[in-house]
Amino acid sequence: MIWRVVQYSILALATLFFLLPVYLVVVTALKEPAAITLESTWQLPRVWYWESFAQAWSAFLPKLQNSFFLTVTATLLSAMLGSINGYVLSKWKFPGANIIFPLMLFGMFIPYQAVLIPLFQFIREIGLGGSLWGLILVHVVYGLPITTLIFRNYYAEIPDELVEASRIDGAGFWGIYRNVIFPLSIPGFVVVIIWQFTQIWNEFLFAVTLVSSPSSQPITVALAQLAGGEAVKWNLPMAGALLAALPTLLVYILLGRYFIRGLLAGSVKG
Repeated sequence: MIWRVVQYSILALATLFFLLPVYLVVVTALKEPAAITLESTWQLPRVWYWESFAQAWSAFLPKLQNSFFLTVTATLLSAMLGSINGYVLSKWKFPGANIIFPLMLFGMFIPYQAVLIPLFQFIREIGLGGSLWGLILVHVVYGLPITTLIFRNYYAEIPDELVEASRIDGAGFWGIYRNVIFPLSIPGFVVVIIWQFTQIWNEFLFAVTLVSSPSSQPITVALAQLAGGEAVKWNLPMAGALLAALPTLLVYILLGRYFIRGLLAGSVKG
């Protein structure tokens, strides 16, 4: 009993420690610019200043549509391609599969900064430089290693007998995927969609480098611009950070339990 009290006390302290930055962001966003000083950093605002959120929303609104289009499109494309890759690598044996899969996973460990210049040149050469579609292509390609890994591990749990029975019944490659594999893939898709949505929505380096047109830039670039300049009104970028984090927060609140279930679905063999 005493050990459980100690355990929960440690967990509560750890939770408070990790929530301190959130508290600081919220408190700062609700303060008037003149009231933000080092001495009053941790103090609650004397007057609740909601104008920060209105100003941040006005700055974000043109970029919000870009972020949703970018994130939804890239997430769905990378999820579907990762599902097909996982299906092929787990249920269709072919020469070189044991080489192709590790090479795909190797892409997970390549830092963005290491390929930024050649990537920029490649996107420009294929005619997608500075556009939102070029950024979508980059996120789809960079998302394939992790989506393929998740789906391959998940599909490995599906009995091979189901695939063999479908082959006997005359189903081909796409018939097996459409009628057998895909209907069983919902937990895997939940994991991949949450993971990709969060990664793409929060990504900044590719967004600020590959998209040159201000009308096509996503919300992370707009958030960085809120904190630009010599004299920063810290209530504005803090309010913007809360607004920018809201979509991913809602995704985890609504689908978090399904994310854990799907993540563990392919973790145990046998």
